[in-house]
Amino acid sequence: MGMEKNGNAEGKLSEYLYPPEILKRLDFSKSPAKFHPKISAVDPGEDWMVVRPLQRSDYDKGFLQLLSQLTSVGNITRKQYDDRFTKMKHSGGYYVTVIEDTRINKLIGAATLTIEQKFIHNCSLRGRLEDVVVNDTYRGKQLGKLIVVTVSLLAQELGCYKMSLDCKDKLIKFYETLGYKMEPGNSNAMNMRFDEPS
Repeated sequence: MGMEKNGNAEGKLSEYLYPPEILKRLDFSKSPAKFHPKISAVDPGEDWMVVRPLQRSDYDKGFLQLLSQLTSVGNITRKQYDDRFTKMKHSGGYYVTVIEDTRINKLIGAATLTIEQKFIHNCSLRGRLEDVVVNDTYRGKQLGKLIVVTVSLLAQELGCYKMSLDCKDKLIKFYETLGYKMEPGNSNAMNMRFDEPS
């Protein structure tokens, strides 16, 4: 009985946010991005790298520390992380995708695809790219390009009619090389904040 209980706990920790098989279906030849050498979600270029959905156990693999390289995360407890993971999984539409360095069991890259359900365009789906981050000690391995192209192709695979993002001015050229375009007359990001930025 004790082993069964432990097995269930282990199974819950390795639980994926979304089915990892989807990533195997992505066709990187559909992306305008150029990879030298060629890499993909299935073959990220190093045998110690894995591209996969976020797992419940990633609390212990530095996911929140990785996000803190991007913005303020706060002091999130394991219970808070676990509750948010459960809510995201049950509500659907959240595709947090990560890159793991399996040599040290740490996450080194991440990006989030959120999918909005629309009435427009025949009840279509719109993807949004959020929270793109790569550990800067892994520069030169095309990981920023890899994680963005992965979630962009994932949006296409899941039937989104378009994918949108907000970025800093200095990143516009990077995203343009991956197929994103500024839309003249429609390229302003506006926000209304309900909390004071820290």
